[in-house]
Amino acid sequence: MFKRFIRAIKSLFGGFVSSMEDPKLILEQNIRELNDQIPQMNENITTVKANAMMLRKEVEKYEKSISEITSKIKSAIEADRDDLAEGYALQLEKAKENLQHSKQQLKYAEQAYEKALKVKQAFMREKDRKIKEAREALRASERAEWQAKVADALESFEMGGLDQTHSEMVNRLNEETARNEARMEIALESVDTETMEIEANAEKLRARELVNQFKLEMGKDSKAKEDKTIDIEEPAKTEKESQKTVGKEKTKS
Repeated sequence: MFKRFIRAIKSLFGGFVSSMEDPKLILEQNIRELNDQIPQMNENITTVKANAMMLRKEVEKYEKSISEITSKIKSAIEADRDDLAEGYALQLEKAKENLQHSKQQLKYAEQAYEKALKVKQAFMREKDRKIKEAREALRASERAEWQAKVADALESFEMGGLDQTHSEMVNRLNEETARNEARMEIALESVDTETMEIEANAEKLRARELVNQFKLEMGKDSKAKEDKTIDIEEPAKTEKESQKTVGKEKTKS
């Protein structure tokens, strides 16, 4: 029972932590951490190299010491000072032991340095690969976010956004235009335009008669007669056409 309770608690907090994680922020943090590891690695490699250099100097020192002690031993033997030669012999033996120990340490140090360089190279390759992969994922995420925004915009057009508003406004304008055109047609139909034309023609005829009277009074008989003849025919024709038009209007009614 207790294990089940612990498992439930872990699943609860695990889900909570997962919901709080932002993959983009985590990848960016990983890139920073990978880059931050390079200075520390360089410092470690520097330490290993410094140790190898120190051991190499010790080896050179012991080799030089051995050469000097050997010369002293030879000089003491030539001087028949075996007691001094024996003392130098012990120092030579100790120097050779130290030299052997230093050479062994130097060997390990050089191997460690070479291994550290290889580790760094492998780390740099892996770092570059992970950073490249992370940056590609980040760019893909940015593209996906942009595509999601475009998709949201297109969906808003279809689901009652700008597209619906645009269509609604266009339809309203078309309806208003059609309504105004219909009102104009109705208004024109309600006006007796034929009667108005007849009245206008009658006024023109009356004006011509008045002009012809003036011409008669002024002695322009022949031309006035012709005009009068024309004027007489035109009213008759106009009256006939008016009757025909009125007849059509009655038929329509």
